[in-house]
Amino acid sequence: MTTTLPRPLAEKSDSHDRRENPRWERPALLGLLLATAVLYIWGLGASGWANSFYSAAVQAGAASWKAFFFGSSDAANAITVDKTPGALWPMALAARIFGVNSWSILVPQALMGVATVGTLYAAVRRRFAAGAALLAGAALALTPVAALMFRFNNPDALLVLLLTLGAYGLVRAQENASTRWLVFAAACVGTGFLAKMLQAFLVVPVFALVYLVAAPTPVRRRLWQLVLAGVALVVSAGWWVAAVALVPASSRPYIGGSQNNSVLELALGYNGLGRLNGDEVGGLGNLDQDAGWGRMFGASIGGQISWLLPAALILLAAGLWATRRAARTDARRAALVLWGGWLLLTALIFSFMRGIFHEYYTVALAPAIAALVGMGAGLLWERRRETWAVTTLAGTVAVTAAWAYVLLGRADGWNPWLAPLVAFAGLVAAGLLLAVGRLTRRIAAGAAVLAAATALAGPAAYALDTVSTPHTGSIVTAGPSTGGGPSGVRGPGRGGRPGGFGRPGGPPGQFAQGGAAGPQQGVPGGRGGGPGGFLNATKPDAAVTAALKANAGSYRWAAAAVGSNNAAGYQLASGVPVMAIGGFNATDPAPTLEQFKAYVAAGRIHYFIGGSSMMRGDSGSDDAHQISAWVQENYTAQTVGGTTLYDLTARG
Repeated sequence: MTTTLPRPLAEKSDSHDRRENPRWERPALLGLLLATAVLYIWGLGASGWANSFYSAAVQAGAASWKAFFFGSSDAANAITVDKTPGALWPMALAARIFGVNSWSILVPQALMGVATVGTLYAAVRRRFAAGAALLAGAALALTPVAALMFRFNNPDALLVLLLTLGAYGLVRAQENASTRWLVFAAACVGTGFLAKMLQAFLVVPVFALVYLVAAPTPVRRRLWQLVLAGVALVVSAGWWVAAVALVPASSRPYIGGSQNNSVLELALGYNGLGRLNGDEVGGLGNLDQDAGWGRMFGASIGGQISWLLPAALILLAAGLWATRRAARTDARRAALVLWGGWLLLTALIFSFMRGIFHEYYTVALAPAIAALVGMGAGLLWERRRETWAVTTLAGTVAVTAAWAYVLLGRADGWNPWLAPLVAFAGLVAAGLLLAVGRLTRRIAAGAAVLAAATALAGPAAYALDTVSTPHTGSIVTAGPSTGGGPSGVRGPGRGGRPGGFGRPGGPPGQFAQGGAAGPQQGVPGGRGGGPGGFLNATKPDAAVTAALKANAGSYRWAAAAVGSNNAAGYQLASGVPVMAIGGFNATDPAPTLEQFKAYVAAGRIHYFIGGSSMMRGDSGSDDAHQISAWVQENYTAQTVGGTTLYDLTARG
């Protein structure tokens, strides 16, 4: 008697000769997208302004089209954020329509997450079965760092969506040597530059190589198609840069994060090579000491992204072995190389970066890991009658369960029952997979489902913890605390006061406080908060807000504060422009002391807010310190609602 085996992970299909879709596919896909939407949108308002640094820029963009275009931190256009503004635009448009609030800022991010899951599903489904594509989509949705960043207002959400769209475009282009889809892929990656600058370009060598090697067309045509794609990449990434360069510096805000008011300097220096070698002029110096091969598996990063990383690597190798004799243009092997190259190259660079590196950067790996897991599992399930394939599949499940046991054990005291349960289930699933050829249809299907559930149980638990916890500030992490502390920050870790910053004029490694500090913004039970001025913005007393609002229309800036995060808190609370002296790190020469004096003499600034935490590395401008000292020497301090204010219209 012959037993008919189930095909939950693979019903071979391709874009040219696709079998009829199984009846359960569309409902399952809709269920996946709906569940992802609920996961990413539920309770978003609990995080308040989330990253106040970007929320203030959204507020500015909702009030001023000039601030919208340049990505200014305030509606009066003193200085921009230290990134290109593409990621701010969807949020600012939503804020213009629905008002400036937590939901209008964060819901666009969540919808980008849903779109990314759908795009990944579509990309995998082009050449693999419905089950493989659904597994890939679920793996992405449940990656803890993805659940974090698609509920947060950093630039990473838009970046990941655009790169995933680019990968989908390349899959389509490789199928039949489509110039249109290749240009689309390049344009998506180029637009990613407008979200997070050079990080978007990490996938470019992989995309170009895959097309050059695997496209089904003569090499001459492949080359000129890649030239066209290169033009699309440059145009989509460079149009905004060119527009800024054409606007006189006197007619636009200062480019935050640069020392010479230059977008190219920002892209190539502070947000470029400086992130790789730690030599960031105007940055905080080399704060990362954990760079190396083990970084992606370490205490601070492992629980964010690495749950399925061993499985992805094993399945990549197995998939390449399975397709080793395929033709040069084989679409399945091209897809494996595409996502595998994305993963390997990006992970390698992330692992050895010596500049500032934070855990949430690893969300850029999530689509590649998820795609490889889905595609690899699908390929091996198709070959489950072959001993090597079923053994590899079972071994992958066992390794994944064992690694989940390790990661869950790092969160000491957090759901201690889960780690042994996952380990036990993984062993059972692996054993069943080894015997899949002798199982009935129903039991074999159950084994496949158990294997998938076991692999996703750990990251799902971390993702649920992430979405149930408010996150605020500039450095945030997913899941429960593991004691690893935020990467890139010396000090006690999450929620604490980080070290590694210098008092102006003094040794690095200390915070500098100038006067009485205002109360800190925070969310009870929140994660990722910290001192106003670095991890989070201040939340001013109502009396301070009232003072800033009073007669605010008579001034270009209601106040000035050292550092973008400090300024953001006062601006978000009052709704009036607050100048961020020195930008994010308080190391930008914007404004200089002479420019600030001129603003004051012209009556353009009402108050200077004391008590600002000045973060200083060993490079960059000292103008922020000079301005603070000049104000203290020449104006009389007053305490309003626990905050030190200097009325710049009444010289002491």
